[in-house]
Amino acid sequence: MTMERRLIINCDDFGQSKAMNEAIRHLLEENKVSSATIMTVAPGFEEAASWAARRRQPNIGLHLTMTSEFEALRWSSLTGYSSLHDANGYQYRTVAEFERGAETGAVLKEMEAQYRLACKAGIRVSHIDNHMGSLYGMETGRSFIPQMLWKCSRWRLPSRLFRCIHPEDPLLSSLSNIERPVALASGLADTFGVPIPDYLLSHPFPIVEGETYETFKLSLIDKLYRLPEGVSETYVHPGAEDEWMLANIPNWEKRVWEYRLLFDDDFAYGLQDAKVMLTDYRYVEEHLKRPRVRSAVKLMKVLTKKS
Repeated sequence: MTMERRLIINCDDFGQSKAMNEAIRHLLEENKVSSATIMTVAPGFEEAASWAARRRQPNIGLHLTMTSEFEALRWSSLTGYSSLHDANGYQYRTVAEFERGAETGAVLKEMEAQYRLACKAGIRVSHIDNHMGSLYGMETGRSFIPQMLWKCSRWRLPSRLFRCIHPEDPLLSSLSNIERPVALASGLADTFGVPIPDYLLSHPFPIVEGETYETFKLSLIDKLYRLPEGVSETYVHPGAEDEWMLANIPNWEKRVWEYRLLFDDDFAYGLQDAKVMLTDYRYVEEHLKRPRVRSAVKLMKVLTKKS
């Protein structure tokens, strides 16, 4: 029996800046994407949250943010714990610094504070993901995935983890031995009863050597035809071209390309011709949830003690 091929297109970094907010609002208004995830610690949060709350936007997730990577755009945590900040009082620039410096209890409290602020702002949070993968243990091996999934379970929300990596996904070549951590993380999601998609569909964040908008567009359309059966998610970082972004945000060209791509008729035709259904995390929550296992209660108690 042939299964459907469904795709979630999520806009990361909603609330980061004016340029990101403008592009993401436009894409959501025109139903060109499935969802966006918002950064409660970033300077554009209030603008993004006000818009989402006013529209009662149903597909805004929480982009748990523990890092502040740009030279010209820094922010601090909501809770103010010293282990979450560098010497200048901002969140760490790199994932490795965060993994080495953050105390588990402080991370748990910061996750809760970011969730509560999003809810207080009137956002009906649809799902959870993580800025720069800082909670995933990809640099030093120190993972906060159990704590994140415990929070997702408490909040009764799906999460951006995934069960499998498609054989052609760039993650396989960029991250060694990733299959086992993915299997462990998906098993842990099942333990907590947290729904997750089947696959992640990634692409390089910066412009790669020799890449143009046309080659970038064709590469993503090609992936639509190779999409596996089940539910996949891909994420984009769309930005509307403005002077501040061009001067201050690295890889701004790719952000403009991603914004342009989602309005491109060729991409729309590719989705239709490849018979890929655009879906969202409500589908994940309703159709991909597995029952929580008994051991989750014991594990929750362990994680609670660490907070």
